[in-house]
Amino acid sequence: MADHEKSHPYHLVNPSPWPIMGAISLLTTAIGAILFLHKYMLGKFLLPLGFLMIFYVMFAWWRDVVKEAAIDKAHNNVVKNGLRIGMALFILSEVMFFFGFFFSFFHSVIATPGILEGVWVVKEGVWPPADIKTFDPWHLPLFNTLILLLSGTTVTWAHYSLLENNRKDFIQGLGITVLLGMFFTLCQAFEYMHAPFTFNGGNYPSNFFMATGFHGAHVIIGTIFLAVCWFRARKGQMDSENHLGFEFAAWYWHFVDVVWLFLFVFVYVWGR
Repeated sequence: MADHEKSHPYHLVNPSPWPIMGAISLLTTAIGAILFLHKYMLGKFLLPLGFLMIFYVMFAWWRDVVKEAAIDKAHNNVVKNGLRIGMALFILSEVMFFFGFFFSFFHSVIATPGILEGVWVVKEGVWPPADIKTFDPWHLPLFNTLILLLSGTTVTWAHYSLLENNRKDFIQGLGITVLLGMFFTLCQAFEYMHAPFTFNGGNYPSNFFMATGFHGAHVIIGTIFLAVCWFRARKGQMDSENHLGFEFAAWYWHFVDVVWLFLFVFVYVWGR
């Protein structure tokens, strides 16, 4: 057997500069953020530089992964299964990430802290706090819920269209999903702009903005994920047999949908 021939089905990646470049980018961003928060002039340059470096590393690294699959044909069934396991574990880590926010919210609702004087509770706490006016869940929050549920159906439509090699419907369904994700983000920004409380307004606002805000960030990430798949689909880079990138994007999007349903039920409705 020749030296260059593989005796195993696994893909050993070529030496890549992106891991060390990613670490340098994150370090630059962290230092820039610290300097910026302490009002050092250098922070105003390092922080955006760090973000630009991160975005470039992400683009270049994922470009190489796409090249491995589309051109080098390195993603066989064994490699694909390994990537699926990796994506599943990543989504599981995201579940635990949001578990922390829900735990904080449930703790505040069930064991609402009272007003203390010394070691004695002089006034029992109420939830929501008496000075907080919450959102009506049956107006904009319900509308946002319907948007995400609809986007879940369109991304599923796109997935089944791809499996049937219906490229037109695949691109159309995927494009509608991206537009719905952008519309959700705009609606949430409108909600934040008209919020009757601010982030530093106490226990309820901090729990609310942390949970819904990080979910909003995940919606933006998922929208970009799907938009990249849309551009790749228009270039003919996906078919019924090779579409791992879109499969992962669809998984991520369904995860985002489920998290929002929990947020709507518990934060907007039950948490009132």
